Amino acid sequence: MSAIVYLPIGYIYTPFEETSGMPIQPASARGIKGKIELVPEFINGIQDLDGFSHLILLYHFHLSENFELLVTPFLDTQVHGVFATRAPKRPNSIGLSVVKLTKIEENILFIEDIDVINKTPLIDIKPYIPDFDAPEQIKTGWYRKEKTDISKVRSDKRFRN
Repeated sequence: MSAIVYLPIGYIYTPFEETSGMPIQPASARGIKGKIELVPEFINGIQDLDGFSHLILLYHFHLSENFELLVTPFLDTQVHGVFATRAPKRPNSIGLSVVKLTKIEENILFIEDIDVINKTPLIDIKPYIPDFDAPEQIKTGWYRKEKTDISKVRSDKRFRN
């Protein structure tokens, strides 16, 4: 298999300097502000992005080393396959978050509801479009919303190296 190489298009800046105690998903990061500093050569790529209220961010879990195929996620006490979770220790260290876009100034995107560590390398930005991204009749597998109030769940040290 050949390697796939991505270069960061920018960096995500947040108030989180360590993973322990961070929100584990954007739903538990409501109101937390951050910003994206886009590499200047990509600035033309954000033309018309200011018409969208939310963005999908794809980023690199740059502090994650190695991976495990069986993990116990933050929202459960049972072991699951890593692909049935959003655990950060993955074969390809790619993360995904949906955030609120509040404004754009040149190559800086101001965002809210961000749940990543400071200085996270950004791989891509896509506009969130409910007609494309919010399918109906969803099944959520092992996750049951009534189990946990996600807004209060924070990261612990279980995925540290």
